[in-house]
Amino acid sequence: MGMSTNALLVYGYDLGGDDGGWELEGAGEYGELPPLDWYNPDDADADFWGAAENRLLATLAGFTEADWQADGYFARRRAALARLGVGFGTYCTDGCPSYLLHARILTAYSGEAEVVDMSALMAEVQAADASAQLRAALNALGLRPKQREPKWLLCSYRG
Repeated sequence: MGMSTNALLVYGYDLGGDDGGWELEGAGEYGELPPLDWYNPDDADADFWGAAENRLLATLAGFTEADWQADGYFARRRAALARLGVGFGTYCTDGCPSYLLHARILTAYSGEAEVVDMSALMAEVQAADASAQLRAALNALGLRPKQREPKWLLCSYRG
């Protein structure tokens, strides 16, 4: 089994993570995640991405279904996620992920080269009012990134 490295171009926020430190206001002395009422990192089944996504779905999209075995559940969940206009991603490595909150993400997979039309991407994020969607998500999550506004971020992911 091999490892590959992908390049990510993201419009959004670098939230950091456990190993490299959280890039959030209120983080602990060693970069620990600030307390959040919707996530407990000490829980054995703690999953930041999943908990954050569920919080956004409930708060911003009104999706609170929990029965994943119900007919049509996944289609309704995908539709609710699409309405958010934002998503999560990771960079660094699969064993030590750092998190991104993004309104747009492009991936160049290992061994590929991608053409990037920055003018078109900028027009896309402006037309979608991506900055407002990202602010709404941060407010719903109670997160205050050290990064003051969304930016285009170039990251790598090795997994």
